[in-house]
Amino acid sequence: MSQKITGEVLISSENFQAIEKEIKSISDLKNKIELLASEEATEILETVLGGALVLGASDIHIEPEEEKAKIRLRVDGLLQDVSFIPSNNYGTLLSRLKLLSGLKLNISDKPQDGRFSLVIKDLPIEIRSSSLPGESGEFIVLRILNPKSLISLEDLGLREDLYKLFEREIKQPNGMIIVTGPTGSGKTTTLYSFLKKLAKPEIKIITIEDPVEYKIEGISQTQVDNEKGYNFASGLKSIMRQDPDVILVGEIRDFETAQIALQSALTGHLVLSTLHTNDAAGTISRLIDLGVSPNSIAPALNMAIAQRLVRKVCPKCSEPTTTSLETIEKIKKGLKSLPKSIKIPTINNLTKIIKPKGCKYCDQTGYKGRIGLYETFLIDPEMEKFILKSPSVSELKDLAIKKGMVTMYQDGLIKILQKITTLEEVERVTGESLE
Repeated sequence: MSQKITGEVLISSENFQAIEKEIKSISDLKNKIELLASEEATEILETVLGGALVLGASDIHIEPEEEKAKIRLRVDGLLQDVSFIPSNNYGTLLSRLKLLSGLKLNISDKPQDGRFSLVIKDLPIEIRSSSLPGESGEFIVLRILNPKSLISLEDLGLREDLYKLFEREIKQPNGMIIVTGPTGSGKTTTLYSFLKKLAKPEIKIITIEDPVEYKIEGISQTQVDNEKGYNFASGLKSIMRQDPDVILVGEIRDFETAQIALQSALTGHLVLSTLHTNDAAGTISRLIDLGVSPNSIAPALNMAIAQRLVRKVCPKCSEPTTTSLETIEKIKKGLKSLPKSIKIPTINNLTKIIKPKGCKYCDQTGYKGRIGLYETFLIDPEMEKFILKSPSVSELKDLAIKKGMVTMYQDGLIKILQKITTLEEVERVTGESLE
């Protein structure tokens, strides 16, 4: 069970402005932390949290070693080493974080989860904390849930055809839309962009989440509490008695939740949820693995979306470079099955793709920010009949591609041609290559 918010770290506007002025890169934060070696844990924590926020980090990792502890940040999906702090600083910092998060100070041999709030310029930012026992002490991970991470459907970076498809499908009066992908692939951001688009006074939207990550005005949001028997399945049953138009189920993890969600989709509700699968076509087999009959899935599911996040090239230092003829031919081959209706940049012998370089703005990585790669598996009458036969994932994917589905890899190739990301990034994230 996730703990309630018990503590608060307040960074004044003056202090945060100073942090913004001083910290422009990982190395700046490293230098600042090293200068604070003799300071109180409160000041070190304030600097680490403020610096992480300025640098756009999603997570802070504090990892104890024999005589020191390492601080790392996850920026644009990749971990980066920041600095080391002495063991005594780590000890006081650990105690401070436990007190803030509502964790038990006398327990160090069991995992604990909690949360606290970081307040900057009257903006509360929730921090989810997790402790894990290790050989040299407790590992701490702080997940930063910045409300500014919530973006609109228009800002997801969707292709024009995909934007129109999403806009159309989320306006359906009933049925289920499932977003799939691994942890950290942006599923929550996509679902919340749908909710923001749908939120209107005449539409009743209720969510059940674990936990509620972001508050959205005009939406009734509830959080599971397993200790009190309020889980996704029981919560869904209760929500159905509240006369909702749209329901968001944070994650489908078991048969009962899947079955109730699908039944809700068949009885006049639009249901949004997430599932852990590798691709969009895998949604069907995953639901069947949970014990759901294809007879329940086929008529209830409207659309399955799979997604990953790739880093975008730095706008300040990256530059176009001549592409080899071999690479051009491979990109052409990768996009061969692309529907003619999809608009892409012209590919010829003069085609250039972007090359990351590195500067202080992007911390010498060549990348700044991330964007989604998507593939969408749409259920039409023909696909519905096909699902009833319990086909394999590869058979479903082949039919979806035949019917016009653009794969995540192809979406990545398009973004390479648009000079948004690089071939290396697309191959790293999708696991596919031009070979």
